[in-house]
Amino acid sequence: MTDARCERVFQVAHTLGLHARPAGRFVSLASRFQSNVEVARDGDADGEWVSGRSVLSLLSLAAGFGTKLRVRATGPDAEQALAQLGQILEEPAAADGG
Repeated sequence: MTDARCERVFQVAHTLGLHARPAGRFVSLASRFQSNVEVARDGDADGEWVSGRSVLSLLSLAAGFGTKLRVRATGPDAEQALAQLGQILEEPAAADGG
C-alpha cells in the first residue's frame, strides 16, 4: 500500500495570526498522526516547507491574520490530518482564549 499525499490551502482566521498557542495546538495534533505534515506560505515561489511538528518552525512563517498557508500531509492518514489541522488554522479564535 502506498502512502497518500494530500495538500490544501487554508487561511489563518485568528485575529492574532498563528501565534504560539494555536501553533502549539497544531503541533500537538500533527504529532498524533502517522503522516508527515509540512507547511509553507501559499504563493511564495521560494517558500520553504517547514515541519508541522515544530512550533518554532511554524512561528518562523510569521503567518498573521489572513495569511494563506499550504499544508501537505504524506502518509496513511493524510486526508484526516489535513481536515483536522485545517480547522485549527481556520478558527477565528481559539477556544482557550488564545
